[in-house]
Amino acid sequence: MEEYPAKQAPENLDDPPNSRLFVVTSRAVTEDALRDGFSVFGEVQGVWVVKDKQTKESKGICYVKFAKSSQACLAMEEMHGKVLSEGTKPVKVFIAQSRSSTRHRDVEDEELTRIFVMIPKTFSEEDLKDTFKEYGDIEYCVIIKNKFTGESKGLGYVRYYKPSQAAIAIENCDKTYRAILAEPRTKATAPEDYSGGASRGDYAGGNDAMNQYAAPMADQGNYQAMDYRSGDFTRCLMMSTRAALTQEQIFALFDLIPGMEYCELQRDAYGMSKGHALIRYSNLGSAVYAKEKLNGFEFPPGNRLVVNFVDDGEDRSSPVGRMAMQFVATQMMSSVWNGGPSTSQVMKPPGFSNVSPMSRVQTDVSLPPPKKLAPPDSKTKERLFVVFSPSPLPPDVLEDVFCRYGSLIEVHLVPGRKVGYMKYAEKQCADEAMAALHGRVVNGVKMKVMLADPPREESHKRPRTY
Repeated sequence: MEEYPAKQAPENLDDPPNSRLFVVTSRAVTEDALRDGFSVFGEVQGVWVVKDKQTKESKGICYVKFAKSSQACLAMEEMHGKVLSEGTKPVKVFIAQSRSSTRHRDVEDEELTRIFVMIPKTFSEEDLKDTFKEYGDIEYCVIIKNKFTGESKGLGYVRYYKPSQAAIAIENCDKTYRAILAEPRTKATAPEDYSGGASRGDYAGGNDAMNQYAAPMADQGNYQAMDYRSGDFTRCLMMSTRAALTQEQIFALFDLIPGMEYCELQRDAYGMSKGHALIRYSNLGSAVYAKEKLNGFEFPPGNRLVVNFVDDGEDRSSPVGRMAMQFVATQMMSSVWNGGPSTSQVMKPPGFSNVSPMSRVQTDVSLPPPKKLAPPDSKTKERLFVVFSPSPLPPDVLEDVFCRYGSLIEVHLVPGRKVGYMKYAEKQCADEAMAALHGRVVNGVKMKVMLADPPREESHKRPRTY
């Protein structure tokens, strides 16, 4: 799309990788303003403003090339949402795709924070962390081990909280570690055990716990799945998911039913999520109710949970035990299907039998109380542009979340895209919503909340998806 003057461009615009920024800004921002604004983060090798071929006017899209990946990542972290020139809108800054890439989306921050290293086989995870913690705050370290012997393979992963920290580690660590950026593994890459015949390229693609919707449906290990129709009710459930849900999200979801006494996300030998969790309740009734309510439940939207009974190791061979189990199960199934008002509180947990919109909102931010929507004919003073990852939230959930800051007029999702707009009657309310919700996760969906372009530009400019 863009054209680079040969006299300015380095020999390879993707050398080093992830050293080029994609910047969305106002059309009035000049090349000099961009260079001045970004040069504080390192050596800027080139700045290119994309212009309309007919009018030669700026399209409000620019590229900035740095000498180092760490400089580009730091600039992205610091400049995203900042104003370059007075009177212009805040810029949106992302790591640009490689020019040879065939993907149709920009590089996500999560893809830039995990590095793959070669280490001595005597290294423990604590040794690995101590070695690389000087370059930034570490989220976790994983040493790849032989699944049969438990011995280290001399390979490991380190995930940082920020892309710039991972880039600095790659640039500055001892070259014997041969640090590279780890790529999320696809179905075509090496098998899980990272066996000796695989190439280094295969090693670089371990299962990424942060790569939402990328993990295949994991098997259920040695747990024996059961079918409630055969009468094999238990107090233990196995929940499977294609989305990378956290332990906290799963716990909060199943804790809605009283009596949960155990909940654990299953992980492999490398500390990565297997895509399923084991949940145990203190009584059979709660387990049956949880299975009926949550099997097939979409959380986050677009990801359908699969919940089955599993063998909890208890002996049910005795006639008394079997009769008791069937009796409780029959009562539970009757209450679930008929919804009779005489059902006890244990069988119909308050606030869950008739699920309210708020009970479905799981978020990592403290939300204020809901406020009334502004009249539909209110004048729009400010619009927020929201990017969803991995998929959009339902309009009713978005309305429930964004109305809490006041003066929300309406929610609009762009069909077929992972973006939407929130219209506000008061600018201050929109600013408060943006400040509180940008980068937050609602129902497993991460939101990037930014000021939208002026309405006059909508007719000829389609919003870019990130």
